[in-house]
Amino acid sequence: MATRAPFLSTRYGGYYHREIPQEDAELTRIGPGTPCGEYLRRFWQPVTFSDDLKDLPVALKILGEELVAFRDFSDRIGLVEAHCPHRGTSLEFGLVSEKGIRCCYHGWLFDVDGTILETPGEPEDSTLKDRLCHGAYPTHEYNGIVFAYMGPPDQVPPFPLFDSYEREGYRMIPGKKYDYPCNWLQILENAMDPVHTSFLHTIVSGSQFTEEFGVIPELDFIETPAGMIYIATRRMGDNVWVRMVENIMPNLQQVAPIWETGQDPHEFDGPMMSRWIVPQDDTHTMLLEFRHISVTDESTPAWWADREQMLPAQLPITENLEDQQRQPSDYEAQVSQRPIAIHGMEHLGATDRGITMFRKLVKNGIQAVQEGRDPDALSRDEKPQSTYCNDTVVYSPAVGSAEEDIKSMREIGRKLAEDYITNPPLAK
Repeated sequence: MATRAPFLSTRYGGYYHREIPQEDAELTRIGPGTPCGEYLRRFWQPVTFSDDLKDLPVALKILGEELVAFRDFSDRIGLVEAHCPHRGTSLEFGLVSEKGIRCCYHGWLFDVDGTILETPGEPEDSTLKDRLCHGAYPTHEYNGIVFAYMGPPDQVPPFPLFDSYEREGYRMIPGKKYDYPCNWLQILENAMDPVHTSFLHTIVSGSQFTEEFGVIPELDFIETPAGMIYIATRRMGDNVWVRMVENIMPNLQQVAPIWETGQDPHEFDGPMMSRWIVPQDDTHTMLLEFRHISVTDESTPAWWADREQMLPAQLPITENLEDQQRQPSDYEAQVSQRPIAIHGMEHLGATDRGITMFRKLVKNGIQAVQEGRDPDALSRDEKPQSTYCNDTVVYSPAVGSAEEDIKSMREIGRKLAEDYITNPPLAK
């Protein structure tokens, strides 16, 4: 099968465009042993919320692996292979114990690190439990979310802390979890596609954010030590509103406030959300988030501080297809690209530079792992890492012709971004 569909320039030419190329498997396939799967496994990944772990185990699928998470009665968290190594029964039905989890079928007891503590029914002199371990992964609990490291056990990096986590005047709370029936990449790429906020979220479906998002921005993109940002610059009267949304490699996005209007000048204000796009398998993805809430003023809307409230445009407004067609959201736009988007069917334009840059960064990370190196964004430094997501509004009246003003706006946006990377505003 071809890797790219033919360039179609014939009217009524669907006949020449029927063959669907293969997906870009290097970037989209995430199971054990795949190039991208091994790349993603070098980083700590969120797997569930802390308050999901009560007195019963929780079945999960993460990076194509069937797993079970639990909190034992000693308050330790385990993440283990779902199927008991004895006869294959799922530990989703296991008994959480004072120490570890016990299989419901024959009572084998597993510690959080996979050590087999007991094998009831085996002879007293049996050494089976001493010669065998069950599959398990290290976990780390932070601010209401449980993270796991699923890579080589001799390469565990420090748990990453970002400067946006401990931002003065803000607190973080766990947000919502969303499930999308499609590949992880087409969801995360959305963060590097600022034009869609003007069309999908404003013109097509009404103002799902603020009316000002309807102004199509001037675009620029720049790499950061952690990944990349887009620079979307809009004129708002005498102000220039510069919005920077960030992808932190490999699969964390930080999003600037969607309630910004650009009407009042202000300095760097940081993200409203840190969200991970976690592949469950090749065609199902879980989104987990931290929300950043102001505690010093009323700049954060009350609904965003309510964990039960959903961010607009994330899921279908109803299950009624006609309603979804009349008011589509990110969900419809991304899921309808096919379960795995076919890059060979795309015709990317100038506004898609962020997409191509992001895919290149993923490929670079994959190559690093294949060559036995740490990916560039993987830090083994335990101090907080700098981040750059923000809205900034600058008082700068229009100058000269329309073309001259656009050039000036772009220069303002680029200079702000470069200054922030050189001197990170949230660094302590």
